[in-house]
Amino acid sequence: MSGQLYIISAPSGAGKTSLVSALVSASPEISVAISHTTRAKRPGEHDGVNYHFVDQAEFDRMVAADEFLEHAHVFDHSYGTSKAVVETLLKTGADVILEIDWQGAQQIRQQKPDCCSIFILPPSHNELEQRLKRRGEDDNSIVERRMRDAVAEMSHYKDFDFIVVNDDFHTALADLQSIIRANRLRLAVQQLEIAPLLNDLLEK
Repeated sequence: MSGQLYIISAPSGAGKTSLVSALVSASPEISVAISHTTRAKRPGEHDGVNYHFVDQAEFDRMVAADEFLEHAHVFDHSYGTSKAVVETLLKTGADVILEIDWQGAQQIRQQKPDCCSIFILPPSHNELEQRLKRRGEDDNSIVERRMRDAVAEMSHYKDFDFIVVNDDFHTALADLQSIIRANRLRLAVQQLEIAPLLNDLLEK
């Protein structure tokens, strides 16, 4: 049985990456499709773990070859999700998470309308700004730009199936787990998952 595809989007600083990491650590049947990007590695990041880091020429070649399920230009860099990676994971029966922005989410929904999309929000405008500043990676002008972009990103929350507010980390994680658990109990999934039981129960 094919796995379920999940889209998880959020403005920068909302805590998406930490939540997804905790979710995957607690649920080995969930995989994250690692995106390609042209941006430079940040301290502590590793190729093939956080992203597949490629130069713009290689990224453009992949776009021309139609190798991406979605791709977008964000913060002066290109990001994309490999079709082959996603399809291979889904065919194993694993649930697959894509961490992408609203533009990528829009592209995915057009190609895979049965995907489940989740948007993560910060608890307040002020808290989001403080989180971005606490990173210590960017100067004030970049933080201001990220805040403007965050507002633009958050305006698309209506396009998603679920909204999770990341005020308390453990509560937000539990909310994500509840969404995934509920999806696994849908009729279409259970009819395949417990087919032998259903046949046994309905035998006359």
